[in-house]
Amino acid sequence: PRGRTASAASEMHFLSFFKTLIGKTIIVELKNDLALKGILHSVDQYLNIKLNDMQVVEPEKYPHLIAVKNCFIRGSVVRYIQLPAKEVDTQLLQDSTRRAAQGESKR
Repeated sequence: PRGRTASAASEMHFLSFFKTLIGKTIIVELKNDLALKGILHSVDQYLNIKLNDMQVVEPEKYPHLIAVKNCFIRGSVVRYIQLPAKEVDTQLLQDSTRRAAQGESKR
């Protein structure tokens, strides 16, 4: 689309990739070292994440969170996201990244 920057295009590419993981189990590590495992319910362009069927990876360190089953995570507090390797189509991701890079170089 007209007026779209390379950065915006790569952000949309990134978002599209994460949307393919909806319904899959992921682990989100936060900047405060808390790690949460759950089923990705939704993600937006700011990497805000909603997890369902959530579990704390180290419940002995965070016993007060054991009863929490669903959560919303603000994207700015995310350090890492661990993805299930078997769910990631690396060939599709590489092809898509290559096409995006070629599109940017033509500008």
